[in-house]
Amino acid sequence: MANALPPHVWFCVSAIFHYLGPAFAVLLFAQVGVLGMAWLRIASAALIFAPLTRPWTVFARADRPTRLLLLAFGACLAVMNCAFYLALDRLPISLVAAIEFVGTIGVALVGLRSRRNVAALAVAVAGTLLLIDIKWSSDPVGLFWAFLNGSLFVGYIVLGHRIAQTGISIAGLGTAMAIAFIVVLPIGFSEALPAFSAPALLVAAIGVGICSSVIPYICDQLAMARLPRASFALMLSLLPLTATLIGVIVLRQVPSLTDCLGIALVVAGIAIHKPAPE
Repeated sequence: MANALPPHVWFCVSAIFHYLGPAFAVLLFAQVGVLGMAWLRIASAALIFAPLTRPWTVFARADRPTRLLLLAFGACLAVMNCAFYLALDRLPISLVAAIEFVGTIGVALVGLRSRRNVAALAVAVAGTLLLIDIKWSSDPVGLFWAFLNGSLFVGYIVLGHRIAQTGISIAGLGTAMAIAFIVVLPIGFSEALPAFSAPALLVAAIGVGICSSVIPYICDQLAMARLPRASFALMLSLLPLTATLIGVIVLRQVPSLTDCLGIALVVAGIAIHKPAPE
């Protein structure tokens, strides 16, 4: 089925779940804390992947370069998820998503300097500044986490695409998620403890993990394995719009006209940039 369906289908499924899970996670912050929710997300995903991918076997059989790649990917996933939730705790999901994707254009500018990419970066940055506005510029901590998440998201794309191209794909993803769990283990465990005494809360947290780190990451790997990195990066222009729609539906975060203009500029910047050739 993975090969029968076009890779764009897998990307569209990922685009829906990429922010649907985090939007529901925001609703649980009051019960388990921000880092506790990040811990539960990564832990539940790692436990689901473990019996399916046997990460200990994948890591043991991998050569040294692949092991280093898996370690880097796992560390990136751990820190990125924590930064993402810390940003969502303070900023609207549409703003966090917009900042998340400005970095992809920056990478394109470094890899392929052209007037087109300079213009794309300028348009996207202008959109981000509109989104930040005076209202959110007074929250430097939230913006720090959002920009850190955006930087690590670039690493997720680059490292994830390399994992997909090695041939281990989903098995590599499961191994990286196990590594991410080891990294995050001491960080949010204490905040996550209340979930273990509330079955309904624990089930909800596991659901967030499935929606956030299992479904979208698997779909990304299935898309990355058959799409050039440049094409995958270009399709990311859909995600800020997806994040905004999910923010409206799930979190009731209705954007203003200025916010809509800012989101449109970020989407346009990502859409018109030209990624470096493979």
